Amino acid sequence: MGKGLVNLGRRKGIMTEGFKEELAKELGFYDVVQREGWGGIRAVDAGNMVKLAVEKAQRQMSDKR
Repeated sequence: MGKGLVNLGRRKGIMTEGFKEELAKELGFYDVVQREGWGGIRAVDAGNMVKLAVEKAQRQMSDKR
């Protein structure tokens, strides 16, 4: 699996904390996370995080081929 991705078990989560922080920084809303925690981000930001994580995983998988 890609950098930051862990076991896909439902309770364990899909992304590590560090990977989520990296994505939030890249997408420009890490300041909100620092101030308010993950519950403070907008739904659209959460969706963009997931989209970016999937894109990164797909790129990494295609690079390994």
